[in-house]
Amino acid sequence: MTPEPPVWNGFTRAALDVAYNNTAAVSHSAETLANLTALSEGTRKRFGTRLDWPYGPAPRQKIDLFSAGKAGTPLLVFVHGGYWQRNAKEMFSVLAEGPMALGFDAALIGYTLAPDASLTGIVAECETAIRLLKRAHPGPLVVSGWSAGGHLAARLLEMPEVDAALSISGVFDLEPIQHCYLQEKLQLTPEEAKEQSPIHRLANAGKPISLIVGGAELPELRRQSADYAAARTAAGLPAMLSELPGLNHFSILDFFRQTDPAAVSPYYPLLPD
Repeated sequence: MTPEPPVWNGFTRAALDVAYNNTAAVSHSAETLANLTALSEGTRKRFGTRLDWPYGPAPRQKIDLFSAGKAGTPLLVFVHGGYWQRNAKEMFSVLAEGPMALGFDAALIGYTLAPDASLTGIVAECETAIRLLKRAHPGPLVVSGWSAGGHLAARLLEMPEVDAALSISGVFDLEPIQHCYLQEKLQLTPEEAKEQSPIHRLANAGKPISLIVGGAELPELRRQSADYAAARTAAGLPAMLSELPGLNHFSILDFFRQTDPAAVSPYYPLLPD
């Protein structure tokens, strides 16, 4: 039997599928997301200031805003993950409670999923949402995200409306994504993969970014954050990389639920006083 040939950086297609399959790597992934979804229903009822605020005509082009109603409060924008092709903002509303306790207002962005939108289209949708939020909320704006949202946070850092970014478990080089199971819905061209990779856009992203990844995550996810941090440092750009021991791709979401400023101050950019 002929061995399967490598498709990227020594990985075969099968090995690369495993290397980027966070759901399969964490046995409790579905339970974690289900628990967050249930908790998020309560958050939306208690703290929702403006829910399903449209920024465009498509069904998922909506924002959920959670605000303390104080002028000048910095805004933390969260972009959900799911490899650009699953999940929804409503599943993660509970994550707004941590930033709000720390002095932020919080907003969660929805976006059209692949294959109904290209990755370039998803980025453009998020940019439109950020512009609307900035017009309505002119104070400091930190964009954050988890997994695919971590990638989007790094891309959105380039916008003049954004002051800093917090990226958790992100993907910053999309080349391997073209060669694994995720490509089936994303349909990235080589040109788009490079154009939408933050590691190839360093000249446009000079503002601070905090990069967080779990110590128990898949090696490729840890490498992605480490390589992006190293590239930024080599280019003289601000980047802080933190690997949190024992946390996997799903347990790391608890980071956003922390309410003690002392516990998160080493990681948050622009933490309110």
